[in-house]
Amino acid sequence: MEKERERLGSRLGFILLSAGCAIGIGNVWRFPYVTGKYGGGVFVLFYLFFLIVMGLPVMTMEFAVGRASRKSVIKSFRELEKEGQKWHLQGYAAFAGNYCLMMFYTTVAGWMLYYFFLMLTGRFEGADAAGVGVIFSDMLGRPDIMVLLMCLVVAAGFGICSMGLQNGVERITKGMMAALLGIMVVLAVHSMFMEGGGEGLKFYLLPDFERAAEVGLAEMIVGAMNQAFFTLSLGIGSMAIFGSYIGKEHTLLKESLHIAVLDTFVAVMAGLIIFPACFAFGVSPDSGPSLIFITLPNVFNHMAGGRIWGSLFFIFMSFAALSTVLAVFENIISCGMDMWGWSRRKSSLINMALVALLSVPCVLGFNLWAGFAPFGEGSNVLDLEDFIVSSIILPLGSLVYLMFCVSGFGWGFRSYLEEANTGKGMRIPKWLGGYLKYVLPVMILFLFLEGIIGKFFG
Repeated sequence: MEKERERLGSRLGFILLSAGCAIGIGNVWRFPYVTGKYGGGVFVLFYLFFLIVMGLPVMTMEFAVGRASRKSVIKSFRELEKEGQKWHLQGYAAFAGNYCLMMFYTTVAGWMLYYFFLMLTGRFEGADAAGVGVIFSDMLGRPDIMVLLMCLVVAAGFGICSMGLQNGVERITKGMMAALLGIMVVLAVHSMFMEGGGEGLKFYLLPDFERAAEVGLAEMIVGAMNQAFFTLSLGIGSMAIFGSYIGKEHTLLKESLHIAVLDTFVAVMAGLIIFPACFAFGVSPDSGPSLIFITLPNVFNHMAGGRIWGSLFFIFMSFAALSTVLAVFENIISCGMDMWGWSRRKSSLINMALVALLSVPCVLGFNLWAGFAPFGEGSNVLDLEDFIVSSIILPLGSLVYLMFCVSGFGWGFRSYLEEANTGKGMRIPKWLGGYLKYVLPVMILFLFLEGIIGKFFG
């Protein structure tokens, strides 16, 4: 007799867990620097547009597959596909994608925790931009510190997940997300009222098409499409797993909209924290990936009460990273429970050791294996792993979910629509079928090809 599937304790828990998976380093690290790179306000407008037309539909599909099957990512396709079909192979690819994502994400989450510790203990005080850069380089050059931080993140994540779906993952994520949202609001209000911060707000919130044209309108649109799509962590079943834990009281478009709004709120608030601070202290908003780790600590150094504000900022960054770690770990653990009948604790222990081991190459890529440059000088293991996940596994995985849900060769549009529209709330109209079947697949395929061409032929 099959064991009854665990359920989330509340709808709020489902929304916060799903949003926690989507909210991560992509929102609070990548979104501000790509917004700066592509000229500010116009980029934000296009980002919001593509979030609605690309991200939302695919999210409803992941949730639909999860809720209809009541299984983890590996077994969900097998449960819904017709006899003799091979859609379930996507389950294995998605399962591998979860591991691949955590192989570098746990390392970057460790950086956030370390920066919180450094900021709290005053290690950045008196350091200029070059001094902060040296501290960052020193951290990357110490495999012992990096492995310790990574293992701390892995142990904390699997430890919380092993406590159970409701008592561990749901309870901790609720508290962490509440703290994250509260800290963000406090930091954003403080940043917006800084002397000289008004120019940063104009850059960020007022669309300037001339500035966008200077960057390159086509390049900016592709960048917005890319960010909107990847911010939601779609394609590896991270959303499907939480769909498998919920009831059918509400439509999936309604639930997806709540999660997209929360995800966007965090990304937009990150910009409200960073851009006024950059302009107030004469820092270029297009500083790129170094914006968080080198530029901002220097900004906090020049701020009244900077040590407090900096500590709050990096604990918020840590919460954002850990919320994704918990969600993906839950996906990994559930696969072990579904496939091999392991207990939650056994699946947690086995995967804790496995993920820690798989995360070591990323750590060593910055020091002992620094000579390995997969994409030429300056690249490292993290770049390779990020490329595999972001440019291959996520878009192709999303395309499979999409085609499974709209194609007559898969689960089918009628079955998807029936599942997605079950419950109270906004419904997906039937007339949208043409867009979902013929336009959206082309957009996702374009993103995939653009990522490959941009990397190797750009």
